[in-house]
Amino acid sequence: MSTTLAAGASLDFTLAQQLTVIALCALTAYISHMALAVFNDGVRPFMLDFIQGRTTRSATTAVSFGLSAGFIFGLGAPMALSTGVLNPWLVFLPTDILGMLAPKKWLAPILGAAWGAVVVFGLNGANNVAHDLPVDFLTAMQQMSTPILFLFSLFPVLAITKQFGRRWGGIAGVLELALVVMTMKLWPNMFAGALAMAVGVLMLIGLAVAKDVRQRRADRAAGVEEIVLEDDPMASLFSASAARLRRYLPLFMVLGAGVCVLAQMHIFGGGEATSFLIAKGQYSEAAQVDFYRVFGFIPLIATTALASGAYGIAGFTLVYPIGYLMPNPFLAALVGALVFAAEVLALSWIGRVLGKLPSVRDSSEHLRSAIGDTLQLAILFGSLMAANAMGGGLGILVVGGLYLLNEAMGRPVVKMAAAPAAVIIGGILLNILYWLDLFTPVKG
Repeated sequence: MSTTLAAGASLDFTLAQQLTVIALCALTAYISHMALAVFNDGVRPFMLDFIQGRTTRSATTAVSFGLSAGFIFGLGAPMALSTGVLNPWLVFLPTDILGMLAPKKWLAPILGAAWGAVVVFGLNGANNVAHDLPVDFLTAMQQMSTPILFLFSLFPVLAITKQFGRRWGGIAGVLELALVVMTMKLWPNMFAGALAMAVGVLMLIGLAVAKDVRQRRADRAAGVEEIVLEDDPMASLFSASAARLRRYLPLFMVLGAGVCVLAQMHIFGGGEATSFLIAKGQYSEAAQVDFYRVFGFIPLIATTALASGAYGIAGFTLVYPIGYLMPNPFLAALVGALVFAAEVLALSWIGRVLGKLPSVRDSSEHLRSAIGDTLQLAILFGSLMAANAMGGGLGILVVGGLYLLNEAMGRPVVKMAAAPAAVIIGGILLNILYWLDLFTPVKG
């Protein structure tokens, strides 16, 4: 299986794609303004204070900007430029901010649409300019695809090790390695980590469910009864939040339709690994990868939505893999709307189920942590490969040095975004050195 992209990833969009991105950005900014949903999981817990009037719109906007800026400029923009595929950090995080920033309801969709226009019209211009430079750092950034795709496959092994110890982690690691080797040998056109990730995630969920079932049986045998408070304040809050979201069900169905259509157009990838798979036209593999990620985010999104009254812009992100596989945008819109309706209506039930399955809930936290660990290493390693491709030892010195400097300064740029941002800064610096006749580009 090829793990690198063709040089010159393009961000050319058809008229239908341009209008879809602009309309969706307008809608997500409006929904953010109404405090009905935000994409940034870190911002959602702050929404309850805003909804209940304990904080101001400007203060919430500042929180949203502070938690999102690094991901937009350090990860979303570089990933889009290097793959030619849009991503949620570039499309949805800015509309979180712009929607909250808008003082009037009518202004929010205008600001969102303006950002959508910048994405579909401005990004390609920047892409073309960067590819024409003597040191083409965007083509070099495609080196990131190999470590991201392969190291990402290991996240179930890390999650199992963290939750169930070294023995089960070792078993999962050997099993995944065997499956990757077998896939590469028997099905060379299939993404090598697809089968291994499926088995790993199923193994983690199976272990967690088995642990919860054993614990419940032990509790029943010991005569332990579940205590239910009649006036549980958390249950009341969850119920009020779920009722608030259900009141806007038609709006959420339109949102689900829009996100699913965007994914169906194959100009959008829901994650780092997915962006590279979409760019290579491996849509079924991309759907597999994003489907496995869903298990790590359902408990987080459900509990924060129930606690804050604000849902996720992409819901449980199930609309991503469904959209990749839909044969046409009309069917994608219908299915996306139905999926979002089912998610919003099921929120209360999911919250109750998660309360009875603590090990499954813990598994999602371990999955998210493992995804973060694998991607941080993969992105750093891939960025150094990109640095080597565009500038050899000098490139590694500049990019690695900027990354280490960011760490020493207390991470003014979030860790996940620091290395790709360093590649762009390093690429610009190497071009300046070339124009000063102080650097000769590495022959590709």
